[in-house]
Amino acid sequence: MDILAHLAGGFATSFEPLNLSLLVLGCTVGLFVGALPGLGSVNGVAILLPVTFFVPPTGAIIFLAAIYYGAMFGGAISSIMLGIPGASTAVATTFDGRPLAMKGEAHRALVAAAMASFVGGTISVVLFTLFAPPLAEFALKFGPAENFALMVVAFATFIGLSGDDIPKTILSILFGLILSAVGLDIISGQPRLIFFELPGFYKGISFIVLAIGIYGIGEILWTLDTNKGKVEIAQHRVGFRNVIAAVIELRSTWRTMGLCSLLGYFVGILPAAGATPGSLMAYGMAKSMSRNSKNYGKGEINGVVAPEAANNAASTGSMLPMLTLGIPGSPTTAILLGGMIIWGLEPGPLLFITNEEFIWGLISSLYSANLITLLINLAFIPLFIWVLRTPFAILAPVIFVLSLVGGYAPENSMHDVWLILIFGIAGYLLRKLNYPMAPAVLAIVLGPLAEKYFRQAMIISHGDPLTFVERPISAIFIAVAAVLICFPVYSALRSRQRASAQG
Repeated sequence: MDILAHLAGGFATSFEPLNLSLLVLGCTVGLFVGALPGLGSVNGVAILLPVTFFVPPTGAIIFLAAIYYGAMFGGAISSIMLGIPGASTAVATTFDGRPLAMKGEAHRALVAAAMASFVGGTISVVLFTLFAPPLAEFALKFGPAENFALMVVAFATFIGLSGDDIPKTILSILFGLILSAVGLDIISGQPRLIFFELPGFYKGISFIVLAIGIYGIGEILWTLDTNKGKVEIAQHRVGFRNVIAAVIELRSTWRTMGLCSLLGYFVGILPAAGATPGSLMAYGMAKSMSRNSKNYGKGEINGVVAPEAANNAASTGSMLPMLTLGIPGSPTTAILLGGMIIWGLEPGPLLFITNEEFIWGLISSLYSANLITLLINLAFIPLFIWVLRTPFAILAPVIFVLSLVGGYAPENSMHDVWLILIFGIAGYLLRKLNYPMAPAVLAIVLGPLAEKYFRQAMIISHGDPLTFVERPISAIFIAVAAVLICFPVYSALRSRQRASAQG
């Protein structure tokens, strides 16, 4: 009952005219910020942070949180419509969202992304409301060993249950891990893999550069090659009835939405994990659990639902360690944390006692932002579909330019632009050779995290590798990973036994 009373007070705060206006404005701005390739929630919140100095702290956090939420919804738009991830959190959405758009079913992908984002956001906010303190305490039990073991499970999921060619999957992961190691050593600071001694490699290879190259430039090259220069994208007009039918169709995806929301929220509350690993892990989990795993990457609706439910759940989950412990769970929440300190608020357990109006105003605004962004997103679907009516001869150069601008904008570096072109060609060639690209994307995201956690664990244990099986949580994760990796061998042996028995 106390929670309901707090929520009622929070809604009264968030529905004040100024706060409600900031909420709607933030959701709208965030939606379009997320849809712009290479920008994403981090840059959007950072750019608009100074605006909040002119409003009270509660209105400021509601505005920035709404931008964050809107950007998480919006990242799927360019992934589906153009094949260019709006942000790193939406890369996994490209895997099946873009093929659906190419088949003239963009409205199904857009509706699935919007509804999955809404469900993931709602589940995560409910969990946030009910279990904030105990979940924060549980997250603290995850040390370097547990976090590394969790990364191993993510890799094992793609290897053991992907349904793809296992050797090619492993090679794809190794390719991503090599790229993730470029730059300065995280412990010694020594340069490593600085190709051709180019100074641009000292800062490492940006994940968004790899993603835009493979799924932006690479997609153009693949489309032109497979269609021999005559590209026709299936198109049709989308009205209110089509959108409603697409919503009704999603009843079959409720299981994927629920499980991926829980996974995304759990990954989100882990300090320094964030929504990108969560979305990629959710995609792998959904594929591994599906009876139609071979359809993934070809336009499977669950392949859109899984990452979108997870990344929105993770975005809310990442706020939990920020508010309860003062530890940001993602780059965007790190900016929000800085804003709170500027506003004179000290994150931590006492924040729920000393600033109840602020906390519950924020929590209630997340419920409202979720619904508002969903409605705005669904209302603009006909406009998004209009993009596909543009002839490919015009659309391809637009995608090409947006890809280069999206890669250049974050660091203002021509080095990144050249890398986008190289990765685009490499992605096209690997696709021609039937190499799965999703494992490479997973590896370049999780590689730096896995290396950091592994080396921290080894330093703490004085080089004893048994530390990963001596701690209960990490031991469970390692056991799960071992089962997943051994599963293909078991399946192959069973297939041979059946074949010999039939023979």
